[in-house]
Amino acid sequence: MKKIPLLLGMLLILLISGCINSSQSSITSSTSTSTQYITVTDLLGRNVEVPSEVTKVVATGPGALRLVVYLNATDKVVGVEEFEKRYSYGRPYIMAHPELKNLPIIGPGGPGKLPDLEALINLKPDVIFITYVDSKTADEIQEKTGIPVIVLSYGQLTTFEDEELFRSIELAGKILGNEKRAEDVLNFIRSIQEDLIKRTENTKSPSVYIGGIGYKGAHGIESTEAKYPPFVVLHANNVAEELGEGHKFIDKEKLLEWNPEYLFLDEGGLSLVLDDYNKNPEFYNSLTAVKEGNIYGILPYNFYTTNIGTALADTYFIGKILYPERFRDVDPVERADEIYTFLVGKPVYKEMATQFGGFGRIELANGTVEYSLPTSP
Repeated sequence: MKKIPLLLGMLLILLISGCINSSQSSITSSTSTSTQYITVTDLLGRNVEVPSEVTKVVATGPGALRLVVYLNATDKVVGVEEFEKRYSYGRPYIMAHPELKNLPIIGPGGPGKLPDLEALINLKPDVIFITYVDSKTADEIQEKTGIPVIVLSYGQLTTFEDEELFRSIELAGKILGNEKRAEDVLNFIRSIQEDLIKRTENTKSPSVYIGGIGYKGAHGIESTEAKYPPFVVLHANNVAEELGEGHKFIDKEKLLEWNPEYLFLDEGGLSLVLDDYNKNPEFYNSLTAVKEGNIYGILPYNFYTTNIGTALADTYFIGKILYPERFRDVDPVERADEIYTFLVGKPVYKEMATQFGGFGRIELANGTVEYSLPTSP
């Protein structure tokens, strides 16, 4: 009779041991699964869980794909916007990577246009990078697709050390597993800004004006920017700075009042300026910059938000014009291609110049742009 309780006791011990082992196995499995994900905070402050190893991504919204290209992660892109496929006008990252145009379409693209959710679901990317949306929209896309959505930002470009842009590059680099490349990109941009600042500090700048700035479309001479980043970094005397900051439309009579010594034209609006000149040559010919031949064309960098490489290249060209002695060692075309090669992987200045005219002196009378620089001392 005493053997029965002993047997039951042994069975009970075995059962308890099995339950403990089973419980321990469940805990281990859960821990193993959780290590496959990391939680990150995007530029809107949203906490998002993303896979620790990302192999497939899409980038939608102005400038999103450009940042992925800067991070050398084009091999992970599985779909692009129709906007990116249609043409490569003004965007070095697409010029350098035309293979991206062969990928499936994830939506129309363009400012204010949301991606095609069904296309996203079919492609099954690990992460969706997106720009220029609010938290509600980002959450809705994430909920409806079941795919993590990371919002990136270009911030407000006043100099080339833009905090939100830098945070976006760092975050995307972490998610893509390209942290070292992200660090290299930020150091590259910082080093250029430092070089430009050092070259132009403690010097007097002639008065300057930038016209033809693109703003939700192309515009003529009256479209300018009060805190134009290349001018800010170069310590240039921007006559429009008295207007505050950001994009501005001016009355052309104000330009006559300012009468800048140097006039730069964003070539995205150059054709409009030339048309306006043909209608009213007296206005332009009364400007000191035009009379003295100090009018120059620069490449437009606001195409699907800021093309950082083009903005940097423009700044070296402007510096060469305003301070030839301090930029005597710089060939703006060579420097442009060095910048493009680092950021997007290929030297695309020639293609940009073919589209817009390139760096050069402008002759308004006959509508030509000639590459000519002041002789360095």
